Amino acid sequence: MPSSSSSSSSSSSSSSMYSVKHDVFLSFRGSDTRNTFTSHLYGALHRLGINTFTDNRLERGEEIEPAILKAIEDSNISVVIFSKNYADSPWCLDELVKILECKDKQGQNLIPVFYHIDPTDVNSQSGSFGEALAKHEQDFKDNSDKVRKWRTALSRAANICGEVLTETR
Repeated sequence: MPSSSSSSSSSSSSSSMYSVKHDVFLSFRGSDTRNTFTSHLYGALHRLGINTFTDNRLERGEEIEPAILKAIEDSNISVVIFSKNYADSPWCLDELVKILECKDKQGQNLIPVFYHIDPTDVNSQSGSFGEALAKHEQDFKDNSDKVRKWRTALSRAANICGEVLTETR
């Protein structure tokens, strides 16, 4: 076990301290994309032999939160699918904070996908993202640090080059 000294290590040496069980972790708002984009992406990755984690892979009886956080840690890449209602979910926002922690500590790659939303809404927390965070400010008024972390994580992730997928009609 590495010591807890305050010296910093390079991302390559720090990433070797973590075991990798999944090539990709998918973070998404289930009600928005589970049966559409996310299921198609998961299927395509699976067909290519890319070991991809979604919450569908949890074992019956397994505690959800620790299992998801461990799956994030155990992944090489996280794909975050930002959709209209992503920020409504404190769960999704907690995942995003954890993903960014793993990016910083382990050098994990993060690929944002903006699914039928404008990346500036994520970055500036406007539109549905602004509405959701305003509600969270009220719901978590005794834990403003949590909401501040979510806001920071959204801005950071939105500033990473990703894919923008728009609706076709």
